[in-house]
Order: sequence, then C-alpha cells, then structure tokens
Amino acid sequence: MSNQLLSPLPGTFYRKPAPDKPVYKNEGDEVAAGDVIGLIEVMKSFTEVKAEKAGKIVKFLADNEEPVTAGQPLAEIA
Repeated sequence: MSNQLLSPLPGTFYRKPAPDKPVYKNEGDEVAAGDVIGLIEVMKSFTEVKAEKAGKIVKFLADNEEPVTAGQPLAEIA
C-alpha cells in the first residue's frame, strides 16, 4: 500500500539542498522514517519535508522548484 507525503505548507518545493548539490532522494530509493526528501521554501525560510515512515519512493508528484500548496502530495512512498 502506498502512502502520499504531503506538503506541510505552501511554498516552493526543492528536491535538492542547493542548486549545485544532488537531490535528497530519487524515485526507487529506500527511505527511513525521518529521512529528508526535500525542502519547502517560503520567503527564504526553508522547512524540511521528511518521510513519515520507512519504505521506497515510488514517484515524485511535484517537480523540483515547483510551487506547491499546503496538503499537496509531493511523493508517493510504498
């Protein structure tokens, strides 16, 4: 059964910690509860988006640098 990871707040979703750094996680990667999978930026303030439980990232539902709303699905974890 898959579980959607939702955006905690509205802002811009980033899959990388910085433009010149690799993404936190790729589709197919295993994640543990508490692993960071991305960031939400609001007015230069960054909030980590963390996996709520262990599993595998099936698919990202939001693209890097995409504007997102609170509660919007960001990734699917199985």
